Amino acid sequence: MNEELPDIVAQFRFRHGLFRRETVQARLYELDSYGCVMKTDKLFEPGDSVTLDLIMDMPFEEIRAEGIPGLVTEKRKHCSNFFYSIDFIKLDERDDSVLSEKLRRIREVLLKKQSLKSRRSASPASGMRQTA
Repeated sequence: MNEELPDIVAQFRFRHGLFRRETVQARLYELDSYGCVMKTDKLFEPGDSVTLDLIMDMPFEEIRAEGIPGLVTEKRKHCSNFFYSIDFIKLDERDDSVLSEKLRRIREVLLKKQSLKSRRSASPASGMRQTA
């Protein structure tokens, strides 16, 4: 499994019984224009629908893509949690909607953060060993 994506969470509402709802935050492990992989202890089954808010933490202001409709396509158990593959529904890369634009912006920032992180971990200084 890939590692957790930096500074981003998926938030969704989970129903408990008839009237009670809980807002849940889940970590993301993959994100592209077609969907995402999130990890949570809440139970979903393939075929379930979920509406996600993606929230990227930034130094001055969050980037939020709210109300993304998704379909659970795969479920994998990992310890007491599950990894869920979510396909975004009715969201197209060529779409010029505000939601698509915010999702594009989040993906651009994620790519930059991952690129910086990989460059830092590949730098010669990080590979040096101290000898006594």
